[in-house]
Amino acid sequence: MQPTNNQQTAVSFQEALRVWLRIAIYSFGGPAGQMAVMHRLVVEEKKWVSEARFLHALNYAMLLPGPEAQQLVTYLGWLLHGLKGGLAAGLLFILPGFLSILALSILYAQYQDVTFVQAIFYGLKPAVMAVVAEAVLRIGKRALKNRVLQGIAALAFVAMFFFNAPFPFVIIAAGLVGLVAGRRWGELFGIGNKREALDEAVIDDAIAPHTRPSTRRALITLVVCLLLWFAPLLLLWLAYGDRNALLDIGLFFSRAAVVTFGGAYAVLAYIAQQAVSVYGWLQPGEMLDGLGMAETTPGPLIQVVQFVGFMGAYRHPGALSPLAAGVIGAVLTTWVTFVPCFLWIFLGAPYIESLRGRQSLTTALTAITAAVVGVILNLAVWFSLNVIFGTVNEVYWGPLRLYVPDWSTVDWAALLIAVAAFLALFQFKVSMLWTLAGAAMAGLVVYLVRGGG
Repeated sequence: MQPTNNQQTAVSFQEALRVWLRIAIYSFGGPAGQMAVMHRLVVEEKKWVSEARFLHALNYAMLLPGPEAQQLVTYLGWLLHGLKGGLAAGLLFILPGFLSILALSILYAQYQDVTFVQAIFYGLKPAVMAVVAEAVLRIGKRALKNRVLQGIAALAFVAMFFFNAPFPFVIIAAGLVGLVAGRRWGELFGIGNKREALDEAVIDDAIAPHTRPSTRRALITLVVCLLLWFAPLLLLWLAYGDRNALLDIGLFFSRAAVVTFGGAYAVLAYIAQQAVSVYGWLQPGEMLDGLGMAETTPGPLIQVVQFVGFMGAYRHPGALSPLAAGVIGAVLTTWVTFVPCFLWIFLGAPYIESLRGRQSLTTALTAITAAVVGVILNLAVWFSLNVIFGTVNEVYWGPLRLYVPDWSTVDWAALLIAVAAFLALFQFKVSMLWTLAGAAMAGLVVYLVRGGG
């Protein structure tokens, strides 16, 4: 298909802004729900991109560290309007959640000993179990099209849950399987299937100038993003030296932005362990409170790290007031978490676009997406154990790791709330927001009946 002069710019920037804002406002329910909203608006309703183009961008986002939904919407905005489109789509997706979690973090830090606040989060934790399970099912339904992909997801789960395999190892292994096996059995990884008519989409197979790879533009992008990423850390080091909580927060979440994959579900256990045991930013169980905040507010679930950064700085304020330190910690954590996300898209997307249609890339990305489903399932089980049981012990038998719950510590009220949330979501198709609201009210009742805990 020959490129047209106006095809890539047929959508006005103002119209696109309205759609990105709608996506941001509707972005509840984790990555599965967020991607479903994007697909409905951008592919089905507006027909700005084709199904194949959308899944190509999704597979690349799944491959990257960080929140795949935020990176996907940034990619889509970049496809439409280049740099300004990617910035607008990505920033709007973050903003509502950032403001909401900042307000909730202040409330939590200053009033968490009040029965009402504790009760709300007590009820949310078991309901989040149902939301995580729904994420597994929704992403799995879209990604696991045959038994081969289902097997890759199962192996990824076994590797992480029972053998504590590092996420990068699982991802690399899945990509290699897709790369090698796809050469001979490409149909198992989506190659050779009938493609939809691409000419119905506003963005067709033509290559727009801003999507072509450019070494000069790539170098400028890399330098500018690295300066933006590390400038706040340099300023903190110059102002306070190397022994302050804010610098620790910035450095830790900068590392997390590079080495953690699979979105908030996949990195929760790692961040919780470091925040509680290594740095002392959180008390045991508070990460689940933060995830409850992220589940009940719009935006990417990885925004839970903002709560960690706020609490860490609030409890180690140095020369600042606790509240001022907490706000700076929240802003800093958000900054070092999402600047890399824009870097990955603006640097890599032109090259990914140039490789679109190549069988080896498609099969590798499809296998990686399947492995991510197993990773999310790993967290779903870990998350459920820690909500329902007060004590869960890790038992190692050689390389094998088993979680052994203490059955005397079962929280029956939390279990009942979880079951009710499952039934509401899966059996009666109640919306996630109403389900979480009902769970929060149930938690309040349980807490009051117990007399505050």
